[in-house]
Amino acid sequence: MTVADLIAEAEAWADSDPDPHTTAELLDLVERADAGDQEALAELADAFDGTLSFGTAGLRGRLGPGSNRMNRVVVARAAAGLADYLRSHGGSRIVIGYDARRNSDRFAHDTAEIMAAAGVQAYVFPRHLPTPVLAFAIRHLDCDAGVMVTASHNPPDDNGYKVYLGDGSQIVPPADAEIAACIQSVGPVSDIARSSDYEVLGEDVLAAYLERAVSLLPEGGPREIRSVYTAMHGVGGEVFLRAVTGAGFPAPLPVAAQFEPDPRFPTVSFPNPEEPGAMDLALAAAQSHDADLIIANDPDADRCSVGIRTDDGWRMLTGDEVGALLGWWIAQRRAAAGQEPVGTMAESIVSGTLLARIAEDAGYDFATTLTGFKWIARAPDLVFGYEEALGYCVDPAAVADKDGITASLLFLELAAHLAAQGRDVQDALDDLARRFGLYLTGPLAVRVADVGLIEKMMDRLRDDPPSELGGRPILRIEDLARGGDGLPPTDGLRFTMADARVIIRPSGTEPKLKCYLQVVVPAGEDLSAAKAAGQAELATVRASVAAALGVG
Repeated sequence: MTVADLIAEAEAWADSDPDPHTTAELLDLVERADAGDQEALAELADAFDGTLSFGTAGLRGRLGPGSNRMNRVVVARAAAGLADYLRSHGGSRIVIGYDARRNSDRFAHDTAEIMAAAGVQAYVFPRHLPTPVLAFAIRHLDCDAGVMVTASHNPPDDNGYKVYLGDGSQIVPPADAEIAACIQSVGPVSDIARSSDYEVLGEDVLAAYLERAVSLLPEGGPREIRSVYTAMHGVGGEVFLRAVTGAGFPAPLPVAAQFEPDPRFPTVSFPNPEEPGAMDLALAAAQSHDADLIIANDPDADRCSVGIRTDDGWRMLTGDEVGALLGWWIAQRRAAAGQEPVGTMAESIVSGTLLARIAEDAGYDFATTLTGFKWIARAPDLVFGYEEALGYCVDPAAVADKDGITASLLFLELAAHLAAQGRDVQDALDDLARRFGLYLTGPLAVRVADVGLIEKMMDRLRDDPPSELGGRPILRIEDLARGGDGLPPTDGLRFTMADARVIIRPSGTEPKLKCYLQVVVPAGEDLSAAKAAGQAELATVRASVAAALGVG
């Protein structure tokens, strides 16, 4: 595309943009590019480098003007296409939620206006609320679809558009492709009809969600636990506190600097509990207030992270440790209630494999799915599901998605029961290690500025795979793009060694190549020595994977 063509496309876009802020931003770029500003020209070219694609994660991208950004034009086209898809499938009701990121409320109300004009009854949340409340509301209101405007734990300049269907779970193929085709068929944005005939909900849906969350915990159990909580500048704070105190726990100490929603996320580089430094304030608060537990939600509160006190300070548990503990605790509490071990425990293919042992030991079926709760939530007769990226589904009958609020409640219950016995979370982890072996997992993430580098690294691994990792000969290499474990194809490679496993795949939501590492060592008589040896082995595998990727 020539500079003249690019500028003409940008000017046409500005004419159709209903947002005066992005219109002004775009026209400024056009003026500077037309004057020869190479930085403005590069930004303009990137803003119109194709169209922000709609897939199984809906839409997610940088805020700003242009077809390759998140803005009101892109959202209007997505809403109109989704409305066409719903009507063609007999759908007539949709509920729309939003978080506190920039433009989330505007995108939500734009969607409602377009749905209403298309003849779809639209319900909009009264204010910014967590994603799991939206997932709950779909079934609670008997809707045919839901939209949550959020970019979850992405950087501050991003936003997204997550689509659910009437079963309360996120879209999967072929619905994603069918919706994308409908979006492609949408005409000029100026021709998209709008109507104010939609309903802004009251507080009833949130009240129903909280009532359901609190009901998961039987009355009369131990509740004494001292916790520190961070909302990570997101929308979980108020809802989390109401759920925790409603269930009878003492109010946690909030990390004040991160409690109120703030789309700038000023205290963290990335608003993700997994990122280095993100939990520093919570760890300091737990240390100074002699807490027993740290609970963190990500900005839209669909994930939770847990920190525990150790002999030499504090540490954050891995997502796999939390997943194993919650799976074990759900099996324990169901057995205590006299329930038969009927149903399925499920996890994503990249998660650690300890849950499979726990499920089998407790008598439950077990399933492995592709990454993402759009797949985990669809496991048959699900009783519990998790993914290592801090996502947990503990009440699939009500919320067919990951839910950081209810997962946190169950973890507080687990910790309080242990405390009443004079034990702690680490004791429970040690018990699992003695019973099943010590499962140690860890990540290696390679963030890139040029997403094309990810494909090159994957191609290099496929063309010239290593013969060993961490000094362990590779016994099997599986290209998951051809399918694996009876699952649909997905872009990834799995390397299996004796008592070790590495999975490498591109991130579905960020410019990252993600590696998932696991080693299993016997607990032995000296568990401390086994932990040290296992961590050393995990570090060796990590260094070997980094070298194979050329980033060591």
